[in-house]
Amino acid sequence: MFKNLRELITSMPDEDTCRKYLMKERWNGVIVCPYCSCERVTVIEGGKRFKCNHKDCRKNFSVTVGTIMEASKIPICKWLTAIYLVTAHKKGISSYQLGRDLGVSQKSSWFMLHRIREMLRAKENVMLDNIVEIDEVYIGGKVGNMSKSKRAKLREEGNTYNTKTMVMGMIERGGDLKLIPIGQSNNQIAIQPAVKNNVNSEAVVITDSLGSYTGLDKTFAAHEVVKHREQEYVREGNIHTNTIEGAFSLLKRSIIGIYHQVTPKHLPRYCDETMFRYNLRKMKDADRFTYSIGKITGRLTYKDLIKDKEVTLRLHPNLNNIPAGVKGKPRSVVQIKDGEVIATYKSILAAAKINGLSPKNISRVLSGEQITCGGYQWNYA
Repeated sequence: MFKNLRELITSMPDEDTCRKYLMKERWNGVIVCPYCSCERVTVIEGGKRFKCNHKDCRKNFSVTVGTIMEASKIPICKWLTAIYLVTAHKKGISSYQLGRDLGVSQKSSWFMLHRIREMLRAKENVMLDNIVEIDEVYIGGKVGNMSKSKRAKLREEGNTYNTKTMVMGMIERGGDLKLIPIGQSNNQIAIQPAVKNNVNSEAVVITDSLGSYTGLDKTFAAHEVVKHREQEYVREGNIHTNTIEGAFSLLKRSIIGIYHQVTPKHLPRYCDETMFRYNLRKMKDADRFTYSIGKITGRLTYKDLIKDKEVTLRLHPNLNNIPAGVKGKPRSVVQIKDGEVIATYKSILAAAKINGLSPKNISRVLSGEQITCGGYQWNYA
């Protein structure tokens, strides 16, 4: 058993050794077809590939099929090294640095990192309990630091002030951390469903005095408020949000010091990486690596990585259930501000004309591709 990166490389010096290690960790001696889960397989090509003997399958496969390494030309030994570096580094590793370490291009290492982050994502929703601290942090740059083209695009969308993405943070004292990108809205419609979906109703929640948290005492056992605006940071010894703010520093330090720039489109995976690193912080590096290999199944294709729709749905779950319009018939739309409907219009065109906005951008909000238009949320009536 290796204890550090050097021992890992020494114990698996070639592709054949790495393949055998991956087979042992994935199948534990019983080879299973990734297509039909059949255990009746034939070893071919000297153990590099296998053939399923199920009459309805008969497909050939390798140990990397159905994993983050599937269809990759990068050797398995480089993949294992990358996984170790990502899981061992306290603040992560940039695609440029990983590319230099492995001898691959920056584009390849960037794709590898996103596949690894997808692998690290928690597959099950574990509810937080006991005492849970809740806060929010805003990730993104200032309008003044953006290029002229980006500023022009924001003006076209009617959004020149709210350019950062809000990330909800929830942490159980002595337990796990959850980071959930919400979008550019911090109202009750965006915040409270995220809290209710991740925190047990018997828990005691502690927040700051943001108005969007009002009413949580009706859902949970108790709701304690720390009034930061009144210079109150700790009350009665244990009423504070210092734990979640400390966890936020890990996310912000990794972005500022390592990645430098993170777009809202890919922010969920960076949050997944931070959660993995924080929740398994007490593990040794080698144990954390072995645990990660156990999560290696699942594949993220480059096409899925660069498309907008999949990531937008993860960023804004409250926009997922928008009904599709009836083809050829305009549908009424509602204008929402701070969680309340302030106006109703007969069609998208009518709403755009009255408010001086682009119909295209309102349509993007309705389809979930965009969060706001003109500083408002939009939905079908």
